[in-house]
Amino acid sequence: MPSQVVGGHQIIVLLIDDQAIVGEAVRRMLVGEENIVFHFCSDPTKAIALANELSPTVILQDLVMPDVDGLTLAKFFRRNPQTKNVPLIVLSSKEEPKTKAEAFAIGANDYLVKLPDKIELVARIRHHSAGYINMLERDEAFKALQESQRLLAAELAEAAAYVVSILPKKLDGDIKTDWKYVSSTSLGGDAFGYKWLDEDHFAMYLLDVCGHGVGAALLSISVMEVMRSSNMTNTDFANPGNVLTRLNDEFQMEDHNDMNFTIWYGVYSRKYRRVVYSSGGHPPAFFISGKSTSDLKLHELTSQGPIIGAFPGIKYDNCEIQAEEFSKLVIYSDGVYEITRPGQPDWTLESFVEYISATVKSSDFHVEKIYRDVIGMHGSENLDDDFSIVEINLA
Repeated sequence: MPSQVVGGHQIIVLLIDDQAIVGEAVRRMLVGEENIVFHFCSDPTKAIALANELSPTVILQDLVMPDVDGLTLAKFFRRNPQTKNVPLIVLSSKEEPKTKAEAFAIGANDYLVKLPDKIELVARIRHHSAGYINMLERDEAFKALQESQRLLAAELAEAAAYVVSILPKKLDGDIKTDWKYVSSTSLGGDAFGYKWLDEDHFAMYLLDVCGHGVGAALLSISVMEVMRSSNMTNTDFANPGNVLTRLNDEFQMEDHNDMNFTIWYGVYSRKYRRVVYSSGGHPPAFFISGKSTSDLKLHELTSQGPIIGAFPGIKYDNCEIQAEEFSKLVIYSDGVYEITRPGQPDWTLESFVEYISATVKSSDFHVEKIYRDVIGMHGSENLDDDFSIVEINLA
């Protein structure tokens, strides 16, 4: 079994020389040295196989041997995948500049006239081995990093797939809905939903957990499960201010790994054609309403409540707006408008409001077009944050 190098910092020396006396001399030089393991090969035809087995951190190789030319063997070491980077110190009986140049040309790392003084030999062995061990440890660390990144990417993909699986189905009844959700490469904490609470009240929300990664996704899923099941004590889910107040009570940062979230939550009353809403740190929803499609006006809906989980004991207020014959609501996360644009100023919420205002009366207004326009501005489909936008047609 090959000796372990990485992590143990063990120096493994392989000497290849046809003279047993040279092997014994080197062995005696190294026998008392701490953390150096010595191996001797007197048959150069077996050198490659033995090196593959031992995984040396430095190879000492004679240049003049029977059956195999020393320079040719050095070439074989450099062509062999397992030894191509192992430090190679060639040994010669005399100083020969031409031979030395040839040895360096084919990849030798050092040249010694045998046999050198023990102090010099040990110093060179330790020096070359240290560099090689550092390279191995760097490569191992890089492989470990790649593996951890692969596992993280797999976890993020799994979490993103689960988020998508529990998002609501698109509706095509009295109320029509459409949405676009694209998770970022680092997976943010976006989630949204809507449902009929009873025959009259239709609830809708979008939340965005701070930060990225599996932790943010897990918190968003936890909140989403509460909203889907309407399972939170002392909560009237038809009262948005009460819902946010209770969410703030239940999801304080100190109890959830210092994470908080923004949310916009609204309830539409079919009987009174009215939207009651409340928000916590979230960008304003867009309410597009008018007596006809040519008379549509854009309203920004926000109640200016603080972010959920940041401050205990906050009471969130309700606001409301009346729906007209043609009304739609657009809820979104900040990943829709915080967009970098190559060679241009970054897109902002103000930019997004201007964009929506300019397209609100267009028959081509839909969430897929908004996404494509954003991608076009950004110049890439790889966004820095989750892209989440929900369109709800109330009439």
